[in-house]
Amino acid sequence: MIIDVHTHYVPQGWPELGWPGAPRLRVDSEREAMIVVNDQDFRKVGHECWDPARRLDDMDADGVDRQVVSPTPVFFGYDRPAAQGVRISKIFNDLALDICSDERLIPFCQVPLQDVELAVEELERCKRQGHRGVEIGNHVGDLDLDHFVEFLQHCADIGMPVFVHPWDLPGGPRIERWMAQWIVGMPAETHLSIIAMVLGGVFDRVSRDLRICFAHGGGSFAFWLGRLENAWHRRHDVIGTSEHPPSHYVDRFSVDSVVFDERALRLLVDVFTEDRVMLGSDFPYPLGESPVGQLVRNAGFLSGTARAKILGNNARTFLGEFS
Repeated sequence: MIIDVHTHYVPQGWPELGWPGAPRLRVDSEREAMIVVNDQDFRKVGHECWDPARRLDDMDADGVDRQVVSPTPVFFGYDRPAAQGVRISKIFNDLALDICSDERLIPFCQVPLQDVELAVEELERCKRQGHRGVEIGNHVGDLDLDHFVEFLQHCADIGMPVFVHPWDLPGGPRIERWMAQWIVGMPAETHLSIIAMVLGGVFDRVSRDLRICFAHGGGSFAFWLGRLENAWHRRHDVIGTSEHPPSHYVDRFSVDSVVFDERALRLLVDVFTEDRVMLGSDFPYPLGESPVGQLVRNAGFLSGTARAKILGNNARTFLGEFS
C-alpha cells in the first residue's frame, strides 16, 4: 500500500470570496487555469488539481494507491475576519469532497484558525461530512502554533490527524529572488514551527494522541537539532522553556519525505526513526517529487521493512487505520 500524504487540490472555480483582491481562478482552457491573488497572477495550475480522473491516472502511473488531498495554503484566509474565514473554509471544504469522491482520495479540510472556537466547529462539521484530517498553516500572523494548544488538543480528542504546511512567507528583496521564498523560506518556517511546538510547551501540554506531521521533511529542523539541543543546555535561562531537551520530542511528530536527496532522507530516518517519516510528494506542483516515491524506492540504506513503513504503513497509522 503506497500512500502519499502531501498533495494539494484547487477547485475548478468557486464563489466570490467577498473582498477586493481575493483569490480567484482564471480558467484559460479545459486543462489550464491561473490562480489570481490581489489581481496578480500567482500560480499556473492544470486540470490534475481539480479533475479526479486525471489525478487517479497520475497516481496509477507512479504506483501510488492513495493520496491525502489537502488545500492549497493560499486559500487559508487566516488574515481575514473570522466570519469570512468560516465562509472560505466551508466553500473549499465542500468542494474538496467533490474532488475526493473516489475512495483512493483522502480529503483533509481547512479551518478558520484565526478563531479557535470557529475552527473547532468547522473541524467537527468536516469530520461528520467525511474529511479524514486537517491541514493547517504554520502560523496566524505573528502567532505560532504554541498559541493553538486548545485546537490541537481537540484534534487529538476527536482523532483528526494534522498536517502542517508553511504559508504566508516573509518577503523582501533578498528572499524574493530565485524562488528563495520557497527554497529557503518554507524550510525555515517549518523549522520555526517545530521549535514553537517544543519550546512553546505544546508537546508537554497536548496528549500523545495528537497525530501531527510537518511538510517538507520538517524543514531544516533535523539538520540543526544539535544546535538547538546545545542552546537548550547552555542558555537554559533563555530557551529552557520545555520540560525536556528538544531531542526528547522527536517521537511526538512525523515528517514527510519531500527532501529530494538520499543523504537528507537518511538524516530524517536517523533523527526521527523509520516510524516517523512518511511518503510525500507535493503533487501536483512543479517543485514536488516526480515520479512520486522514487527517492524512497531507490534509497539503498533502507531495509525492506523501513521502506514499507515510509511508503505506506506509517501513513496508515497517521490516518488512524491501525495503531
